Amino acid sequence: MAMTNRIALRARLWLGLCAVVCLMGALAPVAAGADPAPIAIAVFDFELDDFSGGAGIAGDHAADLGYLDQATSAARKLIAESGRYRLVNVAGADSEEAKARALHLCNGCEAMLAQKLGADQSFVGIVTRITRTDYVVRFQIRDAHTGAVVLARTSDLRIGADYSWSRGAAALVRDKLLGGG
Repeated sequence: MAMTNRIALRARLWLGLCAVVCLMGALAPVAAGADPAPIAIAVFDFELDDFSGGAGIAGDHAADLGYLDQATSAARKLIAESGRYRLVNVAGADSEEAKARALHLCNGCEAMLAQKLGADQSFVGIVTRITRTDYVVRFQIRDAHTGAVVLARTSDLRIGADYSWSRGAAALVRDKLLGGG
């Protein structure tokens, strides 16, 4: 009789263990499919790197800033709407490089600035003007804690006047960062 009770107890333990394993297996896809928390990202204002023949002497600087603002807005909108990122307000970016829109020249200082703002990553977008109608858009994302480059992408040569920079920025972010291309 004691032997029968022992066998019954073992059978119940094995049955219980099997039930737990099956339950874990059933819940694993649900847990794996759970959306991770959005990454806090500081998307700084787009910057201009002007290689055109008239760099610094031709053109309207105020208009360029307006077109860069449009590119920034387009990128921020797509990044925020993706759900993968949470935008961190960069209005408190007080470095000279940020104010001068020259973060792409400071060898990663934007990462430390992003960390001070409470972000996990920094995003710097650059429009490189080749001629008055040819440009390239690029961006670089750094880990705000280590300064390591997480992702850097560049568009193909694009043809269009300054007013098309926002379309180029949106296409690059959509296709190379968010994978919606």
